Amino acid sequence: MTPLLELRDIHTYYGQIHALKGVNLKVEKGEIVTLVGSNGAGKSTSLRTISGLVRARQGGVFLEGEEITTMKPHTISAMGIGHVPEGRRIFPLLTVRENLEIGAWNVNNRSTINERMDRVAELFPRLKERLAQKGGTLSGGEQQMLAIGRALMSSPRVMLLDEPSMGLAPVLVESIFDIIKQINATGTTILLVEQNALMALEVARRGYVLQTGQVVLNDTARALLNNEMVRKVYLGEN
Repeated sequence: MTPLLELRDIHTYYGQIHALKGVNLKVEKGEIVTLVGSNGAGKSTSLRTISGLVRARQGGVFLEGEEITTMKPHTISAMGIGHVPEGRRIFPLLTVRENLEIGAWNVNNRSTINERMDRVAELFPRLKERLAQKGGTLSGGEQQMLAIGRALMSSPRVMLLDEPSMGLAPVLVESIFDIIKQINATGTTILLVEQNALMALEVARRGYVLQTGQVVLNDTARALLNNEMVRKVYLGEN
């Protein structure tokens, strides 16, 4: 069976810096898969390579068997990959409604846009209350909700989530992870990068451990939670 998303021997560079060194990973339809690793391991670069924000110099990225490695970011987005970047990257001077509508940039049918807006409002009631408010005036948690909601407006087959809990209070982190599970339960496949490795592995089905641009371990999330190296290095156990 063809994976929904696959990276084959991906090598990505930033200038002369070899950021990804032969990364292989698969995400099956309906899964939550997480990438675990320290800062600089290549987690965000993996997501940026998938969405076309950086171009792999070698290897291939495939969406349901179709190679998308050299496609432009807007084409990749239109094919069904939604990217929620690290740092949220909302448009602070636009309203919540306008930020969400940008997520549906390739949809011409107003009723479809409204249906998707209603779905986002169900997941994020706080956004519904703030549709006319400028994005930059939202709290950090609300901005993260807006970034996820904007990605959902494209009705993605795969959602790339980069550090969704960064800078959030613990109570909001739990709320964001509950929403991630809800999004997955409605049929959206998720590839998750998250600094909180414990929570990421608790919601994921499988995981990959990245070190200096290479996959050094991949297994079920349960097995990784019980792995001695993972527990010591990424879960903070002595």
